[in-house]
Amino acid sequence: MGTVTLMLFGLLILLVLLQVPIAIALAAASLLVVLIEGTVPLTLFIQTSFSSMDSFPLVAIPFFILAGDIMSRGGMARRLVEFIQSFVGSLTGSLGIITIFASFIFAAISGSGAATVASIGAILIPYMLKNGYAPGYAASIAASAGALGPIVPPSIVFILYGVMSNSSISDLFIAGIIPGILVAIALVIVNYIICKRDGFGVVDKKALLELAATVAENEKVSFWKALNEAKWALLAPILILGGIYGGIVTPTEAAVVAVVYSLIICTLIYREINMKNLLDIFLQSARTTGSVLIFVSAASFFGQVLSIERIPQFLAESIQGLTTNPIIILLLINIFLLIVGMFMETVAAVLIFVPLLLPIIIPLGIDPVHFGMIICLNLSLGLITPPLGINLFIGSNIANIPFEKTFKYVAPIFGALLVVLLIITYVPSITLFLPNLFGG
Repeated sequence: MGTVTLMLFGLLILLVLLQVPIAIALAAASLLVVLIEGTVPLTLFIQTSFSSMDSFPLVAIPFFILAGDIMSRGGMARRLVEFIQSFVGSLTGSLGIITIFASFIFAAISGSGAATVASIGAILIPYMLKNGYAPGYAASIAASAGALGPIVPPSIVFILYGVMSNSSISDLFIAGIIPGILVAIALVIVNYIICKRDGFGVVDKKALLELAATVAENEKVSFWKALNEAKWALLAPILILGGIYGGIVTPTEAAVVAVVYSLIICTLIYREINMKNLLDIFLQSARTTGSVLIFVSAASFFGQVLSIERIPQFLAESIQGLTTNPIIILLLINIFLLIVGMFMETVAAVLIFVPLLLPIIIPLGIDPVHFGMIICLNLSLGLITPPLGINLFIGSNIANIPFEKTFKYVAPIFGALLVVLLIITYVPSITLFLPNLFGG
């Protein structure tokens, strides 16, 4: 088993270093091991790949991706920003606070970290730069707020984890609410401290007026006017999550509702999408969905090979041989996942490592829903840690600065989120309170 493990992971690492796309690397490494070992038929690859995608919950992923793209392009993101700006006002670091709150709400629509940074960051980073915020900080706070995407429901990562772990996706969604709020609070606190320390300070009246794109330049920004403009965008997460928790729709059906709702609002009410850019949105969503499903297919076969070779059991026995203390085991898993998140895309990491780690935590009596939150929060931190740090890349591109200019500001933000991670890890009631309450 040791030889097979080295062969499988050695081939995978080699292919990744050769810059082979990770989905292809997963499939190729698994196929080569199967061919060399000769213990299972090659038809297993086809059977596993197709059966992994033949899953009703997975249907939610393309629909949530499409809904997020429509809402992003259709004006919902901008209206959310204007609404939050209308009551945040001139607090210290107010543009950072607006970025965090707007990202939180948009994450409850799109379920994607990268989409949240691209949508909210594209609006707010330029305004932060005009108001004297350091480019590195503007990119960092937008990227960090975008990390709420995989945590705040409805999360695409939760859907994948639910499928891989056979957990209730509805429970995972509702479990993400309190951790998402804790992350947002931590970001607000760090934002205030950094802005106070570095003098990024207060937004002047002119900047506030410029930010309100639908308000005349010399008109006072009205809370009620902004609320009226944003009401349809604010209704979206209530409609999606309320339908799920009210037992009216399943998470998959809620994704379809989100698409239909976003189409109606953005084409008939906001009228910012026409047939030409709607086709572009569908094509972009199809490309994103295709890449996710290829990941699912390749990673499922990779996981099947791992199971056949009893690698998860071997890993579980090895860790349990070191210690049976759940506190130490969870600490080791956190360190491992933080390292994984630095080098691997979130979707791929969930699909590869959930089958490996579940056999370790289940005998310890750790709830799979709680463990799902630990995994998602760890991998969300990977979105803002180099060398991968996809959110940082998006933020720095919008700010037009080198990637490394963000490191100075990301470090304290990462430290604050690490504290939240430890709290979530060792106080499971924070995650499980709402699922237990609504689950009866």
